[in-house]
Amino acid sequence: AVIGGDCLQLFSSSPRTWAGADLRETEVDDFKQAKEKHDLDPVVFHAPYLINLADRGSTGEKSVTAMVNELDTAARCGIIGSVVHVGSYKTDDEKPEDKAHFKHLIENIQAVLDKSANGANLYIENMGTRKIGKDIEQIARIIDDCGRPDRLKVCLDTCHMHAAGIDLSSDESYQDFFSEFDDVIGLDRLGVIHVNDSKDPHGSLRDRHENIGEGSIPESVFTNILTKKPTKDLPLIIETPGFDENGPDQKNLDQLRSLLH
Repeated sequence: AVIGGDCLQLFSSSPRTWAGADLRETEVDDFKQAKEKHDLDPVVFHAPYLINLADRGSTGEKSVTAMVNELDTAARCGIIGSVVHVGSYKTDDEKPEDKAHFKHLIENIQAVLDKSANGANLYIENMGTRKIGKDIEQIARIIDDCGRPDRLKVCLDTCHMHAAGIDLSSDESYQDFFSEFDDVIGLDRLGVIHVNDSKDPHGSLRDRHENIGEGSIPESVFTNILTKKPTKDLPLIIETPGFDENGPDQKNLDQLRSLLH
C-alpha cells in the first residue's frame, strides 16, 4: 500500500525457520482491518524457504506440518492461500519422472490439503532451475496425480519462465504458451503472477531476480503480462531486489505501470 500497490504477498512468519505463525484472534482482527483500510485484495502468503514436500525424511514431515499451519492461518486471515516451491530431490539422479519418489511428493501435497482449512489454496510456483516444477507438464502431472483438487492452483514467475527457456515476448508466443497451459492444466487454476526481471540469459536455468527494466527479459514480455488475458486480470506480485536493494519499491511499480500508457 505504501508504494501504491493494490495486492500483497507476505510471509506468515520468518521464511527461514520452521516456527509457523501463531496468531491471537485480536491479531487476526487487526490484520483484516488493515487489509480493508489499505484496500489490499487479494493477499497471498509465500511459503517458507525450508519447505520441501518431495523429501522423504524429517524435512518432508516438517514441511507438511508447516504448510497445514500456513493454510489454516491464511483461512483465518482472509488470505487466498500460499505460494510454494514444492521442493527438490537430494541427488541429480532422482528425477520427477521417478514414480516412487514422485508418489511421495503427491502424498505430502494431499496430506497438506486434507489436513488444512478449506478456505485457502495451495499455489504451486513454476521454477527456473532444475527443481520440481520447471515446466508446466511437471506441474500438470502433480495436479493430475493429486486428483485435481479445487484448492490446488498455480503461480507463474516471469523470471523462472525466462530461466526455463519459455518465451512470452511476442503475441504469438504468449498465446501459444497460455493455450498449452489451458490444455494441460486449465486457466482456471492460474491464480497469481510474479513479475520479475532476470539477471541471467534466457534458458540459463538460473533463478536470480532483477529490477524491472534492468535485466535480460524483453520489455514486451511485461507488456504482454500487463495487457493480455489471462494474466492482466490476475494479481501481479513484484519480487525484485529494489533499486535501493531493500526489496520491491515504487520505482519497480512505476516501471511496470509506464508500460500501460
